[in-house]
Amino acid sequence: MPETLRNWLEDAETFVLEVIFEQRKGKRAALLRGSLFLLSKIFTILVKLRLFLYNVRILRDSTLGVQVIAVGNVTAGGTGKTPVVEKFARELTDAGRKVAILSRGYRSNPGPLGPRLLNKLLLRDDTTPPRVVSDGKNLLLNSETAGDEPYMLASNLKDVVVLVDKNRVKAGRYAIEKFGCDTLLLDDGYQYWDLRGRRKDIVLVDCQQPFGNEHLLPRGTLREPPSHLDRASVIFLTKSDGDTARLRARITKHNARASIIECVHQPLYFEDVFTGERVDLSFLKGKRVASFSGIAQPESFESSLVKQGAELVYAKRFADHHRFTQQEVINAINRAKKRQAEIMITTQKDAVRFPKLDRRDLPIYFMRVEIKILAGAKDFQDCVRQICFK
Repeated sequence: MPETLRNWLEDAETFVLEVIFEQRKGKRAALLRGSLFLLSKIFTILVKLRLFLYNVRILRDSTLGVQVIAVGNVTAGGTGKTPVVEKFARELTDAGRKVAILSRGYRSNPGPLGPRLLNKLLLRDDTTPPRVVSDGKNLLLNSETAGDEPYMLASNLKDVVVLVDKNRVKAGRYAIEKFGCDTLLLDDGYQYWDLRGRRKDIVLVDCQQPFGNEHLLPRGTLREPPSHLDRASVIFLTKSDGDTARLRARITKHNARASIIECVHQPLYFEDVFTGERVDLSFLKGKRVASFSGIAQPESFESSLVKQGAELVYAKRFADHHRFTQQEVINAINRAKKRQAEIMITTQKDAVRFPKLDRRDLPIYFMRVEIKILAGAKDFQDCVRQICFK
């Protein structure tokens, strides 16, 4: 995608988010919110209709004869899904399963436009094999081709197959036939109903913003009504501060049988974006730090730096999944230096999109995190055991 068009789309996305969260005032913003509200009512009907059609088998799903675990959410973006997918993949692999992660590759390079348009015009299936980010031994694609999350998962999980394709039935069949996989993890798969069979649904709910502003897309960030949590086998409460009684009570009204697991994103260490040098968490204590990110909820990342003892003197934010240019990074470094920052910290998801720099006036590290379970560890292990039972 041309850089000018990408920047325009990101600006439009930022504007719409500011409108729906009522950060934009005035008649124009109010009128737009009214229009989005009407569209969200139509979207709600379509979501419920689609689920109904699957449930009565008018729309047909597929089964591939292996265990399927769909990890997703009922809101768009920012729940901390990727570390949960990683934790499941690691635990299942350690328990002897041959795991493949199937991703749609959000904002990855979609490939040549001509063949894709021709397939749509002729209403024929795309027979192109899925993109293999990792074959379980080697990392085979870069982040631009694979997408941020698939590339990050493949980098962190050396023994797991990672495939990218919008058609995850096709990708799942490829994983089984080509790599002998017996467990398929659908990254962001809660709304992907084409692949069911032996399936467990894992849903993430962000304790800081459980259901956004309570409106469905496009007036809010909900993909489905909260009542649709009733399909979940396990519900993860992410970014928990321990005060979850009210949220648990609300979830239980929709789904009283699902296990509820509370977790936080725990920092492990900092790693130099360019050299790979690792330093422990104490490295940040007392330092003047600049943050640099293009994620859905940067506030959570920035507050975690302060919790590690840093003094946050500058924060540069971009739209989610923004692909940074060299000049953007250099500009941020220059502004951080004016604030007397000693170091710049980014996220691992952002680090995979960093351009090469001709000069580095500040050291740049990313923060490596993993999921730490605060409550419900037994439920998590029970879930893994049920999947691995032979």
